[in-house]
Amino acid sequence: MNLLPALTTHPLAALLSGVAVLSYAVLAWAHPRMTAAQTRGMLGAAWLLHLLALAAGLLRQPAHFGFAPALSITVWLVLTVYLIENRLHPQLRARWPLALLGSVVVLLALFFPGAPYPLLRSNWLPLHWALGIASYGLIAVAVLHAWLMQRAEKAMRLGTSPDTAMPLLMLERLTFRFVAAGFVLLSATLLAGWWFSELFNDRFVWNHKTLFTVLSWLTMGVLLWGRWRLGWRGRVAARTLYLGAGFLLLGYVGSRFVLEVLLHRA
Repeated sequence: MNLLPALTTHPLAALLSGVAVLSYAVLAWAHPRMTAAQTRGMLGAAWLLHLLALAAGLLRQPAHFGFAPALSITVWLVLTVYLIENRLHPQLRARWPLALLGSVVVLLALFFPGAPYPLLRSNWLPLHWALGIASYGLIAVAVLHAWLMQRAEKAMRLGTSPDTAMPLLMLERLTFRFVAAGFVLLSATLLAGWWFSELFNDRFVWNHKTLFTVLSWLTMGVLLWGRWRLGWRGRVAARTLYLGAGFLLLGYVGSRFVLEVLLHRA
């Protein structure tokens, strides 16, 4: 795959992406020497540059989309939720891992902008994409909270949890709220996919993307049922969530990565 067109054809997207990557990298490297206000400000600036880079890349004609833009939008949504939550709960600390992740996905979207979509079969088709990406984002936020929850639980067992740490029960409630919201949007995504297949008189295809997405939906449903009926929490809940998120990642992002990068097919 030729990477140069992605860098030379769209100089604005390349410039914004480069500055966003630099901002994320500086935050990830310098955060131990920065105050809380400075890290929030730097993360907010990187978040805004990330948004502008996404807009410059996605709003061009013809429309492009693929695994890397999907990952980039997902991480941007995670950062959006984190910035909002950090205002409400300053104890929530995950800035440098998110900054590192942000720099990686912005670079990926720059080098792998996706396949062109010159003609859409329906003006409503982007709704299906939007629902899917939103479900990716919410489940990714749930994964982040589950990771923070496990880290807090480990610190409590070792007796190293600071007094300013976010309460474990609050992290647990937030995790399952995001799981429930992601499950609802994932259900809507599957329904929209089925509806579009009926609208265009296409047969509903059981390919890798559909199979892994349905497996993720079933796993998330089992997780919510287990929480409701069996009181699942801790490691069992976190591992089930990681499994469902892994299935979802293999669905669209995994299949598009194989097609675009390994097989060089649009």
